[in-house]
Amino acid sequence: MKKSIILVGLIFPLFIITLIIATNVFAFRCGVHLVQKGDKTFEIIQRCGDPISREAVGYTLSRTGKRRELEIKEWIYGPWDGYYYYLTFHGTTLVNIESRRE
Repeated sequence: MKKSIILVGLIFPLFIITLIIATNVFAFRCGVHLVQKGDKTFEIIQRCGDPISREAVGYTLSRTGKRRELEIKEWIYGPWDGYYYYLTFHGTTLVNIESRRE
């Protein structure tokens, strides 16, 4: 019993800290528009405008089996309500959204 209380007392704060530091999200709002995984770069620019930062961070191979490199890009939007949104693209497709309070 004591072990489980101690374990919960240690794990719960670590879980909360992890959520506060960086959170993967499936979508976020730009004004009245929703941005979600699978969206294309031009759609996001139409909805949200230009990001505060654009960086090419690497390359990956296409999943179609053909040998084709896709550029990995990271865009940053914000701060909105204290959060920055980090968008990761493979080619022109949004594959990950992460939010961080900074």
